[in-house]
Amino acid sequence: MNILILGSGGREHSLAWAIKQNPKCDRLICAPGNAGMDAIADCADLDILDGGEVRDFSVENAIDFVVIGPEAPLAAGVADKLRAAGILTFGPSKAAAALESSKAFTKAVCDASGAPTAAYAHFTDAAKARAYIRQQGAPIVVKADGLAAGKGVVVATVENEALAAIDDMFAGTYGSAGGEVVIEEFMEGEEVSLFVLCNGEHCLPIGSAQDHKRAYDGDLGPNTGGMGAYSPAPLLTPELEQQAMERIIRPTLAEMVRRGTPYQGVLYAGLMIKDGQCRLVEYNTRFGDPECQVLMMRLGAQVLDLLLACAEDRLAETRASWADDHAMTVVMAARGYPGDYAKGSEIHGLDTLPSTSMQEVFHAGTTTRDGQIVANGGRVLNVTARAASLQAAHDKVYQMIQAIDWPEGFWRKDIGWRAL
Repeated sequence: MNILILGSGGREHSLAWAIKQNPKCDRLICAPGNAGMDAIADCADLDILDGGEVRDFSVENAIDFVVIGPEAPLAAGVADKLRAAGILTFGPSKAAAALESSKAFTKAVCDASGAPTAAYAHFTDAAKARAYIRQQGAPIVVKADGLAAGKGVVVATVENEALAAIDDMFAGTYGSAGGEVVIEEFMEGEEVSLFVLCNGEHCLPIGSAQDHKRAYDGDLGPNTGGMGAYSPAPLLTPELEQQAMERIIRPTLAEMVRRGTPYQGVLYAGLMIKDGQCRLVEYNTRFGDPECQVLMMRLGAQVLDLLLACAEDRLAETRASWADDHAMTVVMAARGYPGDYAKGSEIHGLDTLPSTSMQEVFHAGTTTRDGQIVANGGRVLNVTARAASLQAAHDKVYQMIQAIDWPEGFWRKDIGWRAL
């Protein structure tokens, strides 16, 4: 098969790494890719938000299967363009991708399906939003309605913080994503991520993970796109997973079918767990980043078979095969992230680390300059390992980091602390 992966981050590098191992993969193209992906696939300079351009490229290169990595192309309707041209595609339609691209849409689906989630209110007017916050008090959660690269959520512990978030969002800090806001009750508990392949009302859970959103050790500092993750998440017991599937995932899928917008792709459910009960925090309509990296490390080559079964509506007859192992990834980010950071610093030592089924450095924000790997983004590397225990995976990852010479980078030293 000729396979095209859209995206340029650590998520897409890990997908490429897993898919490349499957003998069904004859040629692998990544667009636009990064320095790590360039080492295992052909990279193409495509505008992945332009469905017509992606479609034409796929036809010209005899692409058999397209895997869409990030949320932005999904929200732009790229999957619709590809399917209209008869190209097998993994990822939801634009209408179904509203489960991520609009927080208000997701809340409406939860209301209709009975899926348990936080109480909320939806606003298009800043003054009314501020009045609601003053009425409710803090702690409270303020969310930009649209896509904000994982950063449009403010968990406000005091009222003034929430009011400032309203001002920022309506002032355009998150672009058009903040033109509407959803304000939610603050849910107590511990958050975990569940990943489910879906096609219509068929669904297959393929793993759990826990992310670390805050920039610094001890879960301090600003929210980021994610500074590390591990899988599986011990918090999500088989009983809790079954509860989430029956009370949240399946009712959501049924409601999407009822609305005429069946969901096809991976559904990433952020769940809040407290006192043996699950509530939905939010949906994402793609693999998490960096959660995808630990899932791919554990699933390996079978990932391609699973994604094909989803795209071809064969999930009812498909099962995921899990080894009894654990995986961890630690993000190495440019100093200053998630605020202002410099690009172009050189990274040394990566060539001393072997690439195996047990360890890999997935590239996120990298490029090459005169044959040298250089930083080209905020989150730059995902140092990833799997082992028989989470402690062993943790020890291996931090050992790998010691071999990487990048003074301009930083990373959290406590990834996995909840489970360890």
